[in-house]
Amino acid sequence: MSGSGSEGIGRKASRRAEQMPPFMVMEVMEKAAALERQGRSIVHLEVGEPDFDTPPAAVEAGIRALRDGHTHYTHSLGHPELREAISGWYRRKYDLEVSADRIVVTLGSSGALSLVCAALLDTGDRALMTDPGYACYPNFVRAFGGEPVRLKVREADGFQYDPQSVLRSLDARTRLIMLNSPSNPTGIVSSPERLAELVEVVGDRAVFVSDEIYHGLVYEGVARSILEFQPDSVVISGFSKLFAMTGWRLGFAVLPEQLVRPVQKLQQNLFISAPDFAQFAAIAVLQEADAEIERMRQAYDERRRLVLRRLAQMGLEILVEPTGAFYVFVNVRRYTQDVYAFCFRVLEEAGVAITPGVDFGPGGEGFVRISYANSLERIAEGMDRLERFLARLEPDVAGV
Repeated sequence: MSGSGSEGIGRKASRRAEQMPPFMVMEVMEKAAALERQGRSIVHLEVGEPDFDTPPAAVEAGIRALRDGHTHYTHSLGHPELREAISGWYRRKYDLEVSADRIVVTLGSSGALSLVCAALLDTGDRALMTDPGYACYPNFVRAFGGEPVRLKVREADGFQYDPQSVLRSLDARTRLIMLNSPSNPTGIVSSPERLAELVEVVGDRAVFVSDEIYHGLVYEGVARSILEFQPDSVVISGFSKLFAMTGWRLGFAVLPEQLVRPVQKLQQNLFISAPDFAQFAAIAVLQEADAEIERMRQAYDERRRLVLRRLAQMGLEILVEPTGAFYVFVNVRRYTQDVYAFCFRVLEEAGVAITPGVDFGPGGEGFVRISYANSLERIAEGMDRLERFLARLEPDVAGV
């Protein structure tokens, strides 16, 4: 009987796993770790995580909160003090009045996206997203019965949505449109003109869900929030990237008023609440860490310029320069028609870990993502190794 039950569990688990592709960046990281255990030197340019520690003001506030006994459940929407601090951040940084009543604090930005998809999607509802785009978006949509619809975006257009393509893709089942600016994997910041045009063509036929987790990590101009163009949109954000707080697992969503109560009930049932002590660290980082955040931003920009300069020297042309996040999406079609195999070859032969573009959708074939969330010295070493590796290759004529 137990054998039969175990087989049944295995069959169900297998069907579910088959619907979810492997997260390739994790496979690269795991292979890199295995090589390091063998004594190999690996330069990590695959990791989408700040290499900086959390600013001291947040660490100290978190420690104080732990010592003061903030180790319990909180209000399901989050501590009122944090929601007010987030509201103040929008007022200060965007000149936007975002009521604290519209903000729900979550278990990371992934938790926020899970709750929003659960609230918005019924079986068969369609969600539009760019191809290439963040690898996990389709999985969030499928997890709640939705159908991800990938819209091909062009390198020459900065991988931004074509508003007319979006318009042609809208139908009665289209429920939401995913935005991500600054973008993972491309580092592109959507122009305000493009955002305004998207809002105009979509109207009230779908809800914009804007992943703004990389806001603040912008090196030319500014990233504009979708709330500036369509106040009833959903914003997904958090503290992981700009504030170097990935391990604190704290995010938030800004919601239209009518969506707050549904998301709150889902939070109560699925997660109960966000971590208690971490919310006090978040208040501190919002209010006391501007100088530290600016130092990190400037360091990323210096690294970005190094990567772009070295890629240009290798003859790897970037058609639209990335100005946000900490990624460069690089066209390597001249060398390969199988970028997945190419990245593992780079790892094995050059000791450089980079992410295959196909992790971010079929439109990523022929591209690799390079993360510059590493020190200048290690990035320079990685670029040296990559240049030597490419110099040994003959261009793949079929891929040119």
